[in-house]
This record gives sequence, structure tokens and C-alpha cells, in this order.
Amino acid sequence: MIIGLDVGGTHTDVVLFGTAGLLKEIKVPTNHSNLFDTVLTGFEKITENINPQDIQRVVLSTTLTTNAIVQDKIPDVGMIVSGGPGIDPENFRTHSNYYCVSGSIDHRGREIRPIDKDEIQSVAARLKAQGIRHVGVVGKFSVRNPIHETKINRIIRDDFEKVFLGHQISGNLNFPRRIATTFLNATVYPIHREFYLAVEKSLRKKGLQVPIHILKADGGTMCFEASLDAPGQTILSGPAASIMGAISFAAPKKETLVLDIGGTTTDMGILLDRVPVLEPLGIQIGRYKTLIRSLKTHSIGLGGDSAVRVVNGRLQIGPDRDGPAMAYGGAVPTPTDALVALNIFKGGDRVRALEGLQTISSKLHIGVEDLARQIFDQACFKILGEARRLVDEINSKPVYTVHELQEGYRVNPENILVLGGPAPYFAEQLKHMSGLGVDVVPKWEVANAIGAALARTTCEVTLFADTEQEIATAPEENFTEMVGKHFSRQDAVNKTFELLRNKALQMGACDEDLEMEVIENLQFNMVRGFYTTGRNLRIKAQVKPGLIHEYKEIAGGLYMNGSPPEQT
Repeated sequence: MIIGLDVGGTHTDVVLFGTAGLLKEIKVPTNHSNLFDTVLTGFEKITENINPQDIQRVVLSTTLTTNAIVQDKIPDVGMIVSGGPGIDPENFRTHSNYYCVSGSIDHRGREIRPIDKDEIQSVAARLKAQGIRHVGVVGKFSVRNPIHETKINRIIRDDFEKVFLGHQISGNLNFPRRIATTFLNATVYPIHREFYLAVEKSLRKKGLQVPIHILKADGGTMCFEASLDAPGQTILSGPAASIMGAISFAAPKKETLVLDIGGTTTDMGILLDRVPVLEPLGIQIGRYKTLIRSLKTHSIGLGGDSAVRVVNGRLQIGPDRDGPAMAYGGAVPTPTDALVALNIFKGGDRVRALEGLQTISSKLHIGVEDLARQIFDQACFKILGEARRLVDEINSKPVYTVHELQEGYRVNPENILVLGGPAPYFAEQLKHMSGLGVDVVPKWEVANAIGAALARTTCEVTLFADTEQEIATAPEENFTEMVGKHFSRQDAVNKTFELLRNKALQMGACDEDLEMEVIENLQFNMVRGFYTTGRNLRIKAQVKPGLIHEYKEIAGGLYMNGSPPEQT
């Protein structure tokens, strides 16, 4: 059996799969002031009357790290940054406890200036005096030679609980993004570690000694324990769960817009022939541009429970949520109340919904039913408008999917897949407004948790080789090996695949899911005078994001607990 759990803005969804399909699904309210308790309650309910020995895998998708960053509720950390030829690292300052130190490595990995041990010890003393417990260390060309980062780590590691080294966080050369990525990993670490310990303790109490995985922003998973060294990978895992939950139901050979309409937000993304579009450089969250690999998604503060109000004489929906709809005991009108008032949705207290809408309709001098229709239309119009913005943004750059670069490709969605609690009630109107076919994902209310449960383990490896210096390195993997001058491009690919396979298995992958591919293969000749003296090689390979190998059988069982929803 497999458990999938997705923490959403309004509800936390939990599903239990067996070999025959979906066995059980539950929802628990998300308590943002205590997400740990929310997750543990979900586990308690989904495992009632279940033999713990029958559960083989648990996969979590959580908004914990994302919310901490967005709400600026992250603990202070230290950053120690050494530069090199080019731009001053001071230009990339993340916060107050950010120290630029001497020492530099050039683009070939050669030391230009050594670090100053006394300077590093002085910085460490200042950080320690500030009560800092977690530190990030980044050197400009550390991915070519991490010696300065490792020396700084040796000097300071006994003074701090956790030190994150930039070359282990990302093998990419983008210095500003590597700084931001290392900083975010350091800041969310204590929050993520507390979550990890709470989940581990809860599962132990229930006798669940099973592999725990966590969903990453790229739609793949990693084992929970490994995530302690890369907690930033869990940022934006929620929207990734939406996309993974829709893959099995997207039409082949078509471009599909995926809309996950929840209670608090609507998350969206694009599938090309059932393959997600990728954010090639990495996540941008707030002002931080990172190297965290991610699906290309977009989220807006509009959902079924978004607050509806009048601002400057105009109707405004969201971006905040102030509790449930009035039809369900809430204090402010919402789009759900509009659906109840229009009899599109038959649940809840219609009298309460109408009373709530009346307070707004009197301000706008229109009837309650006209207001309800206006709220519903405006919500759908805004969702489709933001979807067009997403498509335009994708088309403004080269289009990448999780498998490859689509050279010269322009995205033009042909149909829409909707999921999330209000999905079936929005489908007809979205079809009318967009002119596209609209389908509702089976088990739309818990499709995110299904996406998390069925996602396979993914990772990537970057290998650098310099045949003039006769060395090959994979900084993120702490791998260094001497090679001959005749070390070829194919040799580099073979070594990268070997490292990738070992890494994936350590992160919890199964052999059946190891679809490996090269996503970057570069070679530059080094010339001195009239002669080629060596080659610089850069190989990047990945395990393709996708669904675990049993997904066809499992997806085929989604209707076992009832007929599929009506599709339009």
C-alpha cells in the first residue's frame, strides 16, 4: 500500500492506494498555525484499521517551507561568500548577516587568492554572538573547485549546528542564484527538520517503519532523510503535486492546461503530450531567484473560499481567505457562496449564502443573483487571464519540458484539465469562456495527494572534466577522480550515469523507475598557441520526472469507489 498526503491552503488531502486502486481518501482542515498536527491527524485517520505492515511507501507534499518564506517567518542565518574575478558578491547580499570574505578561485578552478583563516574565525565569532545556528558558504567558482568552501567549513563547523556548502546545493555556475539557493536552504532547514522529526515520531508510534518520501518542486520525490541536506527542494511542491495528479488523464499528443482550483489558491501548469513544462533556471520565490529545479507553475490567490468584498466601488475576489464560505459557517462571502446562491452547488446553507451576498449587492446596487453571477464570471475570467499570462511567459523564452528543450516551440493549449474541490462546478463556465474542451480529473478532490503518491524519485548530477588538468569532479556528490588526457565525452557521460544511478538509489528510487537521460552535453577545447592542450567537459544528466511504474494499474483503479465525475 502507498499513502499520499498533500497539504493545501484549505484542506490536507490523504489517499491510500493498494494494488487494486484507490482504497481510501480523507480530508482534514489545514491548520496553518500547526501544520505538524494537521499532517499527523491525516496519518491517524488514513491508517485506521490498516495493518502497518501492509504500507510500503509514504509520500508527502507540504507547503511548510513555501509558507515560511512567503510570510517571512524564517529564522536568521549566516552567509559567508567569497568572490573571484568579476562582479563583487556584495551586489548579491541576501540579508544583514551576510559577509564577503577574501579568497578567490577562477573559472578553471585555480586558486587566485587563498582564504584568510583569521578573517573566517572572526566572522564565525560574530555570527555565533548573534545566536546564529545555521550558515551558508558560497564561493564563486566552487563548482569547479570547492576547496575554499570545504576549508571554511572545516574552520567553522564545530561552532554551528548545520553548514550548507554552495557546491553541494547546486552544480550550476550561476553565482547569484547559487547564493540565494544556499541561503534559502539554510533558512528553511530548522523548520523542515522539526517537521521531519515530528512525522518520523508519529509514524514510529503507529508502527510504520516504511520509506518516507517528500515531493520536490520538479514533480519527483526524494527520501525524507535526504531532504534534510536539501530542504529547499520542497519549496513549491504543492503546485507540482497538482501537475503530477493530472498527468495520467491528459490527452496524448495534445497541449493541456492544468488548473487546480482549491479553497485558497488556483495553481496552474502546462503538459505537452503528458510531459510537464519545466522552469529551466529554477524557482523564483519572492525576491529570491534560485537554482531549485522546478516545474513551470503559476499560483494566484483565488479559490472557492477567497474573500469577496467591495474595494473603491468595485468587486474584488481574494487574494486572501478569511475562513470557510458563509454557507458553511464563515464570516465573509466567497465564490462558493455564489455557486450555492446560483444552485450550481447544492451543498451548504443557501439562506446564509444569500444573506452574505446581500451585504455586497446593496453596496453595488444590483440584485443578489446578478451579484452571484458576476462573482462567478469574474473568478473564471481571472483564472483564464492568469493562464494566458503563464502561456505568454513560457513562449517568451525557449520552451523546456522535463525531458528536453523544444526548440522554436510555441505553446497553445488545446484543452483544460481541472482538479480541486470546486473543479466540477467551474468546468462548464471555463469551457464557455475559453472555447476549449474542459475535463474534470477523476477523484478531483484528492488528485494532488494522488499525484504525490504516484510520483517517482528524481535527481540530477553535473560532472565537470578538465583533461588538461586530468581531473573529473561532481561537486554536489563530493566526487573527484583523476582521469587521463584521452578522457572522452562518452567517458564523461558513462561516469555521470554511474554517479546518477548511485545517487537515485540512495534517495529511495527503484531500479524500474531509473529512466536516465543526458540534459546537457558541452565540450570546449582549450588552445595554447596553435595547439589544443585539453578539453573542458560539462555533462548533466537526470532521472526523468514521471509516475512510478505501476501507475497505469493504479490509475485504472481510480473509479473503483464510484463512477467518474461528469465531464464536459
